[in-house]
Amino acid sequence: MIPRFAAKWAHEGCTVPGRRLFHGWWIVLTGAVLQLLQGSLLGQAYGSYVVVLSNDFGWSRTVLSGASALREAEGGIVGPAQGWLVDRFGPRRVARIGVVILALGFFLFSRINSPWTFYGAFLVMAVGASLMGYLTITTAVVQWFERRRSTALSLTSVGGALGGVIVPLTVLSLEGIGWRSTAMVSGILVLVVGLPITSLLVRSPAELGLEPDGDSPEAAAMARTVRSARGADFTLREALREPSFWWLSLGHGAALFVVGAVNVHMVSHLNESLGYSLGAAAGVYSALTLVFMFGTLAGGWIGDHSSKRFMAFCCMGMHAVGMILLAHATHALMIAAFVVIHGSAWGMRGPQMAALRADYFGRTSFGAIMGISNMVVILGAIFGPLIAGYIYDQTGSYRLGFDVLAGLAAAGSVFFALARRPAPRATPEPLPESDPVLTPPQAAA
Repeated sequence: MIPRFAAKWAHEGCTVPGRRLFHGWWIVLTGAVLQLLQGSLLGQAYGSYVVVLSNDFGWSRTVLSGASALREAEGGIVGPAQGWLVDRFGPRRVARIGVVILALGFFLFSRINSPWTFYGAFLVMAVGASLMGYLTITTAVVQWFERRRSTALSLTSVGGALGGVIVPLTVLSLEGIGWRSTAMVSGILVLVVGLPITSLLVRSPAELGLEPDGDSPEAAAMARTVRSARGADFTLREALREPSFWWLSLGHGAALFVVGAVNVHMVSHLNESLGYSLGAAAGVYSALTLVFMFGTLAGGWIGDHSSKRFMAFCCMGMHAVGMILLAHATHALMIAAFVVIHGSAWGMRGPQMAALRADYFGRTSFGAIMGISNMVVILGAIFGPLIAGYIYDQTGSYRLGFDVLAGLAAAGSVFFALARRPAPRATPEPLPESDPVLTPPQAAA
């Protein structure tokens, strides 16, 4: 009943006094809600699970980091196929399947009793989270926006930020009803909230007789003329030949070395190395994601009005400084400085990663391009937590591991400096009025 109503709403639009709200903003809202679910229940809550699972089972940080690495590795492996599936079948079907699989993964996770069952449940959750997650959502948003792309992507990321802000609620659940019951409730929430809202994921503006950004037909025709002058969109094969594709991928991956390690180990570091209670450490993480949210909002606007590449370059330096502060923190002020610097960099840089690729290579093969790029990017998310966890197991401290990751973040600045916009294609192909970029013939249904 609810999904049917949501689908009807998606096609009729939602009106405000005197005008209809552009459906692209409902795409943004859908993406934000899906990322909120993932962030609050799994992605950004996992650092708290690390503490309780370690206490219950006595597993090492390497074992617990391995689950995060497995989840990220799955994203890199599935990414190319997922990008093709989204381009071929549309984001709604892919996201809906992901919601069901993620819920099933939570149900399995609530029953684990060994590292192998733990990894198996996490693999199922990883597949579901990927299919309903970043790549699917970003591809959908990119199709609906041109001029306001960074702003739209940043607003989508706000959901993930809010997920981090409300992680203390997950912690209260972990402490109140236990991690098994929390996992079971999480699976139910994913189904109840996720399935209805995916009905709003319409593939492209053309399906509703609209234009990107909600422009009039005249403004859209002018935008097509400008895009045609810049050159035709890149195919996947053409994008892979461009050095900028690889520099962007390496820069994005360098950022995830830091972000992945912080998501998995920061709560544990504050709890065990600095003596914070689990609740207080989760509160610091909430503050971090709150700063991330404000950084995301600011970064979206800045990215639409200035150089996205220069912003990414600066943010990588901020990531490096933040990690050094966290590694050597001896006072609450150093933790506060880390929260502000790292959180701002994380927020401002995030929306630019997809926006840069869409600016450089266009929308036609965006899903496939992002999927292949994820195979490089995901190495950072895999090895960042593993490096920090392994060094902790060997030395009893996160300091050296965090210092190594700070150096990798600094290298990321160089990668973005080298990621220049590729030259326009030699033989631009003007877009017809029907704009096949938005409605691939093989995907029309």
